[in-house]
Amino acid sequence: MSEDRLPTDAPRPTSATQEFWAATSDGTLLLQRCDACGTVIWYPKGFCPACSSFATSWFAASGLGTVYSFTVVRKAAGAWQKATPYVVAYVELAEGPRVLTNVVGCDPGSVEVGMPVQVVFDDTGEGTALYRFRPLP
Repeated sequence: MSEDRLPTDAPRPTSATQEFWAATSDGTLLLQRCDACGTVIWYPKGFCPACSSFATSWFAASGLGTVYSFTVVRKAAGAWQKATPYVVAYVELAEGPRVLTNVVGCDPGSVEVGMPVQVVFDDTGEGTALYRFRPLP
């Protein structure tokens, strides 16, 4: 298992998330924007949670963000036990939304709130990749 690889199942795309997950296999983090009110939407869905419009568009996110909150998991069961310690974090994307993810590619003890991070992708081998974040150099 590489340092970025965590024992997570491949996602099961729905009609609302298919485009998002397909883009991850190309190394692109897609977000939706409401065409009516401009709200950037996370998690992908078929409507705007702010104004209920069904008019949304996809756009490529910058992949940049900052750690908003995090915890270091030091004890786990099953396959996750071998992955400890690992970081579970909310990353606030440059575009606004906060995403639940992992911070990888660094010592878990070095992660800090406000740390700048960039998206990386872990290929599932099933036509999708899982988005993770690693500190910016």
